[in-house]
Amino acid sequence: MTTPRPVWLVFLVALVLCRPVYADDQDVATYSITPRASLMSDIRTRGVSDSLNGPGVKLGIEAAHESGLVAIAEINNVSRTEFTNGNGTAITLAGGWRFGNPDKLHFGIGLATELFPGANFDAPQAFDFTTFTPTNVTGTNYNTDYAVLELGYDRLEGRVISVISKTYRGANTGGVCGAMLQFSSDPTKALECYARGDHGSRGSLLLDLDYKYSIRSDTTLELHTGYQKVANFPEADSFDYRIGLNHVRWGFEWSLAWVGVHVRAHELYVAQDGGSVKATDKPTFVVSVSHRF
Repeated sequence: MTTPRPVWLVFLVALVLCRPVYADDQDVATYSITPRASLMSDIRTRGVSDSLNGPGVKLGIEAAHESGLVAIAEINNVSRTEFTNGNGTAITLAGGWRFGNPDKLHFGIGLATELFPGANFDAPQAFDFTTFTPTNVTGTNYNTDYAVLELGYDRLEGRVISVISKTYRGANTGGVCGAMLQFSSDPTKALECYARGDHGSRGSLLLDLDYKYSIRSDTTLELHTGYQKVANFPEADSFDYRIGLNHVRWGFEWSLAWVGVHVRAHELYVAQDGGSVKATDKPTFVVSVSHRF
């Protein structure tokens, strides 16, 4: 599976949407293109480590037009232990429209996709209770598509994200029930999961609420809380939070945040790393440094 095609496509879309527009014959462009590079002590998504508790790098670009059109492309490393058979990268592409007053009431709508090139897993999608064996082994990838709605007032912003792809990061009967069967000390939980039938997770809802408070001109307090409701699999529901400080100095943005998540089924957030099992849902401090070009 090759990946340059979607990446270059979103870059092309961003450039087209944000092509130079001039007013009154003055050389004043009405668009912006902002590349960004970040180093992080851990790559966390909704409080869970995507890099198996290790460091990561994220590269991104955002193109914004004065009309409110926005296009975003990002690429970062992920653990090949968690996202099996892949090349160790995740790509996020997004586009949409933001409108309203950024300092007062504002809105946003858009679409996004997460791609994990080559990453997939094989797992049984059913369980034969007569022979007591898993059946119907099927391959699944982790790619996910989203529809996004934003609503904000001043520095308070909320988002409702709906999963419109067949699965949310591979969450189906094989992914969820199979993980519980492999890692749970109580197999009855996995059997109850299989008994509900073969399902995907389209329609999952992700809710976010963020608030930024300026302590001074170069320092900001950031508070985040989030909730995910995974369709057909209540075992995968979770609540995440982040408390962080951002400080701008020497042309870089420095960040220190306490990040955590409360999960319903811990066995869904572990990974077999060689001879050991590592948890990816433990709360931790995440340190990062970013630079906008």
